[in-house]
Amino acid sequence: MFKIIKNFNWIILSSITCILLGILTFLTFINEGFIPLTEKNLLLLLSFDIILLIIFFYLIFRNFLRFYAAGKKNKSGSQTNLKYISLLSLFTLIPSLLVAIFSLFIFNFGLQKYFDDKITQAVNNSNDVAKNYLEESKKNVKSDVILMSVGLNRASNFFYSNQKQFLRVINAEKLLRRIDEVFLIDSAGNILISETSGSVDNFYIPGEETFDAALAGAPVIISGNLENKTSAMIKLNSLIDTYLYISRNIEPEILKYLNETEKAVDFYYSIENSQTGIKITFAIIYIIVITLLLFLSTAIAITFARRLTKPIINLISASESISKGELDIKVPEIESDEEFKKLNINFNNMITRLKKQQDKLLVTERYEAWEVVARKLAHEIKNPLTPIQLSIDRLKEKYSSKINEDKSQFNDYLLTINRQIKDIEKLVNEFSNFARMPRPMIKKINLNEVVLRSKKFLEVSLKSKISLSQNKHENFIMGDEDQLYRVFINIIKNADESIAEILNKKPDYKGKIEIEILRNNDYIVTIIRDNGEGIPDTKKAMTPYFTTKKNGTGLGLPIVNKIINEHSGEIFIKKEKGTIIEIWLPSI
Repeated sequence: MFKIIKNFNWIILSSITCILLGILTFLTFINEGFIPLTEKNLLLLLSFDIILLIIFFYLIFRNFLRFYAAGKKNKSGSQTNLKYISLLSLFTLIPSLLVAIFSLFIFNFGLQKYFDDKITQAVNNSNDVAKNYLEESKKNVKSDVILMSVGLNRASNFFYSNQKQFLRVINAEKLLRRIDEVFLIDSAGNILISETSGSVDNFYIPGEETFDAALAGAPVIISGNLENKTSAMIKLNSLIDTYLYISRNIEPEILKYLNETEKAVDFYYSIENSQTGIKITFAIIYIIVITLLLFLSTAIAITFARRLTKPIINLISASESISKGELDIKVPEIESDEEFKKLNINFNNMITRLKKQQDKLLVTERYEAWEVVARKLAHEIKNPLTPIQLSIDRLKEKYSSKINEDKSQFNDYLLTINRQIKDIEKLVNEFSNFARMPRPMIKKINLNEVVLRSKKFLEVSLKSKISLSQNKHENFIMGDEDQLYRVFINIIKNADESIAEILNKKPDYKGKIEIEILRNNDYIVTIIRDNGEGIPDTKKAMTPYFTTKKNGTGLGLPIVNKIINEHSGEIFIKKEKGTIIEIWLPSI
């Protein structure tokens, strides 16, 4: 999933930008954003929305083209891949379109219902109630200031003669009318008398227009007063240049409700005026969200389809190669489900077994061909050897006594011919042995004993130091003891002869042969190491008649390889500081 997000980061980034800009446009439409609500700002925001929307769809279209091109390049399995992608995309597209259409319809229906006549009437009524409350508060303060002015005019004589008594009259009127603040001021706004529970620092001095209106004798509502108060002023006719100024506080909770009502009404009508733009903005946001989700769903479908079809495509390619006889092919290991991984492993194991069986069959056929050649060569060469030997004996008997001059030279010639005949006979016997190798007599044997027997037989005559290390357990196999004994004799002798070549050049050289027997899963591995000259070409070492020795027949290692193959084993030759030969035989 995170890989998908990483591959489509530009698409996701552009979609998030579109959504954020759409939300900003929506907030601007309802005049709740940090951008002022003007026609110019709205046009700019809608233009940006459209540009980003075009970029967003371009990125999606480009990625779909990339997917399509990638599918065309990989023709093998592309039909299955496209089929899965189409089905998964279709199953995602249909519900998304239905939800999108239904959501847009519900939004449009809900927005229309939002401006229903009953809701509009309720909003207007709440606004009217708020206004009526304020108007009623103003009327009450007006009537209170008139009645209070009557009482103060009657007690005006106390203003000059007994001011304390005048203050008691003011307090009585204040309590009677439930007035919070009472001030007597002059036309300059100076406070002559104040009766208030709070500070006079918040006293608001009325403007000249208010004084002029009060001078006419009518009560005046002071409009510039604080929001949480309702204030009124009237001229006291019984006092010179004196005005009665009263205030009644509005309850904070009521004031809060009034402000919220006013904001709600303003918000309602701003939404009503901008409903077309809001619908467009909502549609843009919704289209972006639905398209993004649809694209991500399709991308996931593509990834899922590739994950599903790629292992199958790999298996198809491998099977096509196998049908052509190419057994060196391997199904590549990829990140997939456990079942496909197991299928790949089993398929590769099958190819490996087929390759081994093919190699063994080829080796068997090759050895059978060499056996035929060796048998014919031995027959063709051995037949004339006997008459040649008899002829030499006759020549020696008949002419040895008659030759006086160069008699010793004559005898040397005969000895040379006889020696060559013996060499040819030895070679013929090797060919015959190779051609007449019997089938192994398989039975349960202890490989440790076979190797130990070979070591003891040769260690007396070897020019090198030989050592054997093995595990404590007995290593049983099914095999022919005599043939395997011949195998280890041959390999150990070859190792000693390889070391002898270095000893001829360096008499002080310390040759060593190390034999190790160990268990590896279902096999018993015998490792034979030497520090001799080493085999120059390990690839040709198993080829019959290939030899690097002067008097070698090139049949030693091929015979070893043939015996090991007939025991269902494998032999590996490595050249390092000398030669390392590993023989793997199945254990029981």
